[in-house]
Amino acid sequence: MFLIKIGGSVITEKIQEKPIYKKAVMDNLALALHKAEKDVILIHGAGSFGHVLAKQYNLNNGCLSSFQKQGFVETHSLVQQLNTLVLQSLHHHHIAAVSIPPHATVICSNHVIEKIDTDIFQSYKKHGYTPVTFGDVVLDTSLGCSICSGDLLVHTLAQIFKPDAVIFVMDEDGLYTANPKINKNARFVESIGVHELSTLTTQLDAHADVTKGMEGKLKIIKQIVEQGNNTILLNGNKPDRLYNVLLNEPAKSTIFHR
Repeated sequence: MFLIKIGGSVITEKIQEKPIYKKAVMDNLALALHKAEKDVILIHGAGSFGHVLAKQYNLNNGCLSSFQKQGFVETHSLVQQLNTLVLQSLHHHHIAAVSIPPHATVICSNHVIEKIDTDIFQSYKKHGYTPVTFGDVVLDTSLGCSICSGDLLVHTLAQIFKPDAVIFVMDEDGLYTANPKINKNARFVESIGVHELSTLTTQLDAHADVTKGMEGKLKIIKQIVEQGNNTILLNGNKPDRLYNVLLNEPAKSTIFHR
């Protein structure tokens, strides 16, 4: 079984203030998943459907005011819309995908997942469905609400399901020694031990990302690898790479190891 996180920067125009869904990219990824015929759980990020509103309403600091509660419902509404679009792409490619929304299955405590209903994932998998969850706003026992990112969900689900591999599908070929979007001297990293991650430079992009972009992702990846999970980064704009990795064939990617 594979745990696949499709980044919001891959399937949305994340740099835009207005939510824009990149249907063609998701359609190509759905086709790759269909052809590979592997058992997967999918998680997708919120991209421009979630990060802009979450930042505007300061939801990372909780839902303690009526203003923030309004932000909670507006943000959830938008990320649910993105999830519906993702499901449509999957259904069009004959994948029996079902949505498992975090706001109804996850409780956090100060940004950490405290409870998650994994039985619903197990039940759908048992009956031959593909569970799809996503970055969302959820109740938080300390803050009223908080953001439950797709990366945080990957970390928790990897602990529980112990997949053959955790695959992060992003808008770059994998990991670089610096941000390749702004540093022309950035070098591609094919394989790296988690103890080496602290030596890399990570710089945030200019877009509104309340989950700290690559910096936050590397922190989560380190924890996932230390749990014993094989972890891979690859480019979702090249869907053949996802297909090849799922079939254990060569593909440009970054592999993380202990």
